[in-house]
Amino acid sequence: MARVLYAYLFLDDFVLLYPVYTLLFSDTGLSVWQISSLLVIWSVSSLVFEVPSGALADAASRRRLLIAGPLLTAAAFAMWVAVPGYWVFALGFVLWGLKSALTSGALEALVYEELQRLDACGRYATLMGRGQVAGVVAAMCSGAVAAPMISVGGFVAVSVGSVAACLLASLSAMMFPENRIRSAEEPALGWADSMTSGLRETRRSATVRAAVVLVAVIASVWGALDEYTPLLIESGGVAVSDVALLMVIVWAGASAGGLAAGHVARWGSRAFAAFVCAGAVLMTVGALSEHPLGVVGLAAAFGVFQCATVVVDTRLQDSITGPARATVTSLAGMSTDVATIAVYGSYAALADLGGHSGAFALLMLPYLAIAFWLRRRRFEPRRQGHA
Repeated sequence: MARVLYAYLFLDDFVLLYPVYTLLFSDTGLSVWQISSLLVIWSVSSLVFEVPSGALADAASRRRLLIAGPLLTAAAFAMWVAVPGYWVFALGFVLWGLKSALTSGALEALVYEELQRLDACGRYATLMGRGQVAGVVAAMCSGAVAAPMISVGGFVAVSVGSVAACLLASLSAMMFPENRIRSAEEPALGWADSMTSGLRETRRSATVRAAVVLVAVIASVWGALDEYTPLLIESGGVAVSDVALLMVIVWAGASAGGLAAGHVARWGSRAFAAFVCAGAVLMTVGALSEHPLGVVGLAAAFGVFQCATVVVDTRLQDSITGPARATVTSLAGMSTDVATIAVYGSYAALADLGGHSGAFALLMLPYLAIAFWLRRRRFEPRRQGHA
């Protein structure tokens, strides 16, 4: 299953349109306001579909959802180039948001329950951490491949390449095993029952609620700041041509963090709290240095937060005991989307007060609060099989 997971996540992020789709919009004649509104449509569509699709993943085949998801983005990318225009772009983002919602909770639930069946849940953090690295490497490769392709064949060429990657991702998903774990007394749930069961477990279990909050806070802040990192680096006097090179260091740091997730997942609550606090300090020092060497601190911080995101997702999966695993996971994803939108909304105001470096530093406060909470509360790893 590990190889299938890595191939799926690599192909899912190996989309040549990623680095240039905003250029496609601008080339079509869209204004900055229109492009921003498209990004809002993307975020809102993913937010709206997140929990209902998680319930669907608990009621239906998760593998089929993983197969169908990339086909939606393939259709979106094909439409964008075949019939470019604002409303076609908007429809494409709706399909992209639906795809993200369909696959997010389904993937984590499928992987965790397959490991549970093999009595190897202890491998979850390692597998998902390496999977995140595969996605980061794919994004880096897509930028390198897109540059020559767009110079030769324009947006049509990168669109064809993106559609091909999506189709290959869909094909790779067909190789996922799917063995749903249900007790003899536990009937198969319908969509409405899955939704109710997931919401009930989140409401009644303090451990699940804590894990959902941790996932939302830890994943959202650094995930949103990633979009502003090039602006932060440039504000330190770095030439635009060198920003992309320094971003490679940041992505390398995030990759290293993903590889360390399996080890860090075994740490106790206090050690993990110190780890998160260290990430916040590294990010603050790197941002406030306003020097190209500060990117080293940023890279280390992104590695910490990438690792921490996988770890808290692992603790969430360990805390779920009911039959609606994908629904609860999708609820955490929806909470992350809400928190991410909040970070986007606050960043501009914070940047006006203290520049990009000040905004990065102030947005580390949630991580310090999380670290303080972890030191005072027990949120220990669950002991699992490591076979």
